[in-house]
Amino acid sequence: MIVVTPTYNERDTIGPFAEQILALGDNYGLIVVDDASPDGTGALADALAVRFPGRIRVVHRAGKLGYGSAYVEGFKVALASDADVIATMDADLSHDPVALTRMVAMLYEGSFGIVVGSRYLSGAEIRNWPLRRQLISRLGGGYVRAMLGIGLADPTSGFKVFRRPVLEAIKLDALQASGFGFNIELVYRAIRAGVNVTEVPYAFRDRALGVSKFSRTIVVEALMLPLRLRFGR
Repeated sequence: MIVVTPTYNERDTIGPFAEQILALGDNYGLIVVDDASPDGTGALADALAVRFPGRIRVVHRAGKLGYGSAYVEGFKVALASDADVIATMDADLSHDPVALTRMVAMLYEGSFGIVVGSRYLSGAEIRNWPLRRQLISRLGGGYVRAMLGIGLADPTSGFKVFRRPVLEAIKLDALQASGFGFNIELVYRAIRAGVNVTEVPYAFRDRALGVSKFSRTIVVEALMLPLRLRFGR
């Protein structure tokens, strides 16, 4: 199984994140897609790849080309391997690696194509996240559910695991979203294609190190994307 993570200025967390993922077992690998981080994240990722040969691969891109396209490139690299499960996680330590093992187990045990890590399902926790961000996230999730009919407690979550055939069936290059709206579009298109999706609660922690990528541009895209998806534009 392979975890794909896009990075941009994650120097302080990429090391601990990679070690946490690889500590889950010898069958866990990592693909880092770095957008030429000015803080040297890419070089640190390269050093980790040398330290853990065969388990970490680094994709270097020419600049800040976008969260969504970073995942598309990472998925293509993962699909070129023999991985049967592919996960999406942020490298800022906000996604719980222990929850990842539960999500993978549910994927294998059930008839699900995607398992989503949920911040809002019963049993989940949110730690150290400002109330303003929580409010925006909850309102955004409600908006997505209403516009697209996605019956998930956390439809904007970026913490997911996929069966390989799910990603093989999606036309990755046709995905529209460049920012965090990519999380919405990916699960929406999978559900529309008949993929069974479920959620697992986990303890979300706001980043303690580094700078959040959240911006007004991200909010605007998240508002416009459901309209484009619903009305076919």
